[in-house]
Amino acid sequence: MAIAWTNGAALEVADPVIHRIGLPDLRQALAKGRDDFLATPTQLVFLCVLYPIVGLVAARMLAGDNTIQLIFPLVAGLSLVGPVAAVGLYQISRRRERGEPASWLNAFDVLRDPSFLSIAGVGLLLTVVFVAWLAAARAIFEATVGPVPGSFGALAQAVFHTPEGHRLILLGNLVGFGFAVAVLMLTVVSVPLLLDRNVGIATALRTSIRACLANPLPMAVWGLIVAVLLMLGSLPAFIGLAVVMPVLGHATWHLYRRVVG
Repeated sequence: MAIAWTNGAALEVADPVIHRIGLPDLRQALAKGRDDFLATPTQLVFLCVLYPIVGLVAARMLAGDNTIQLIFPLVAGLSLVGPVAAVGLYQISRRRERGEPASWLNAFDVLRDPSFLSIAGVGLLLTVVFVAWLAAARAIFEATVGPVPGSFGALAQAVFHTPEGHRLILLGNLVGFGFAVAVLMLTVVSVPLLLDRNVGIATALRTSIRACLANPLPMAVWGLIVAVLLMLGSLPAFIGLAVVMPVLGHATWHLYRRVVG
């Protein structure tokens, strides 16, 4: 049960109802996400955010900051913070769903939303998870490959052509998979639910876990879709992420609408 406050009194409110969905629902959510993106393009906003970050990381690596081995974990970790980073996109999709005018400026409406503090709380949780993932990735690298190679070529040689590198790939992917599954279960519908109803962090996280347990196959496929699209979007110098991330953000809102009654 969730707790709601009315005139200073605490009232018990039933947890949101969870619907069972199938793979066609995932296709329809993606199609609606694409339509939202085409109607309200936000790729320039994402480019303005992404490229300073990419440039900073590249500059620090060129300066010998010893972070070259964290390139892949950083890219892979985008899926860990994505649910909160996309909250402005949920707002745009919600406005279009209601038939209200929507532009990229409406993404900032969430800053005035009553649910903002709850969403920020989930964001803090995901930030902790993201930092833990980077620490785990660094520790795995040091425990397998050892000292960081000085160039991309040396790094690729160490990772793909040595037994230590093969152990790194296996162990790193297993640990990363564990992080991804945990975040998927906690956030696949929790942030959209908070924006939509502001039921409180505990109820939102619990509802997200219930949604995954009720729909294990569709949610597993959704997680795979997100991972593959983020990887493909990262390949051409991260440019594709400016399209992939907004489409996935909008699609997540429509997936939430199909899962939570």
